Amino acid sequence: MKNLVDNVVTELNQILLGKERQVRLALCGLLASGHLLIEDIPGMGKTTLSHALAKVMGLSYQRIQFTNDLLPADVLGYSMYDKQAGSLVFHQGPIFAQVVLADEINRASPRTQSALLEAMEERQVSIEGETRPLPHPFFVIATQNPTEQGGTYPLPESQLDRFLMRIRLGYPDPRAERELLEGEDRRTMTDRLGTLLSENDLAKLQEEVTRVTASPALLDYIQRLLEQSRRMPGLLYGLSPRAGLGLLRATKAWALMEGRRHALPDDIQAVFPSIAEHRLEQGESGKSAERVRQLLASVSVLE
Repeated sequence: MKNLVDNVVTELNQILLGKERQVRLALCGLLASGHLLIEDIPGMGKTTLSHALAKVMGLSYQRIQFTNDLLPADVLGYSMYDKQAGSLVFHQGPIFAQVVLADEINRASPRTQSALLEAMEERQVSIEGETRPLPHPFFVIATQNPTEQGGTYPLPESQLDRFLMRIRLGYPDPRAERELLEGEDRRTMTDRLGTLLSENDLAKLQEEVTRVTASPALLDYIQRLLEQSRRMPGLLYGLSPRAGLGLLRATKAWALMEGRRHALPDDIQAVFPSIAEHRLEQGESGKSAERVRQLLASVSVLE
């Protein structure tokens, strides 16, 4: 299993240069059956990462460009009368794909943003009184521009909490940027990517994640982190039970990616910032990273 994961990471690293940790976190989110939020300024490779990940996994892929005039039906789909059939025929929206890129999600109105909520949580959508299941696996990668930029709507906490992880790509280092400038177009390289994992392989990996063992001591450590987050000054609320369950899944996925069938505190610490930062921001941009550092420093691994 570790060799399969390493091959995927190696392939993606050839497309997204100098971002191995972010690539591994994105893959961890997929293996943990969660959803991923990427926050960064335009042009940093967010779309490239999502498309490349879908390609190497052999998954169907749809990109939705969120704008202020996008309607929920543009995301979910709609019914139209068909003369030949003599009845209404449902036309699936782009949400019916295994990997969905919700590009610049915070440029759409809150009403359209909320159209994703049931899909992300329930893996199904209710349209015109009928429940329609979404493909499996179903992985939403949403990109978000910094809220300081014009034309953005802040994502509500209820929607942020449905993203298992949030990562930032950041600027490439000088060596990686020079390689980008001298190298081939990334879109062309992405189009040439082959499938490294089948759907069955991915399903097995996701199933293996659930079988990774977590000792009682490890669960105690997770509980202490959750409890301490709820006592932090300046916060209205701490990490939710959903965040705790997501942290455990991501911890197990990271352990599996490291070739182990048991999780360690190091695995928690590796994924914790991406799990906790967007949940602890609460309207104060830039402060959550420091809060996460304080949490990890103040909570002992063993007690």
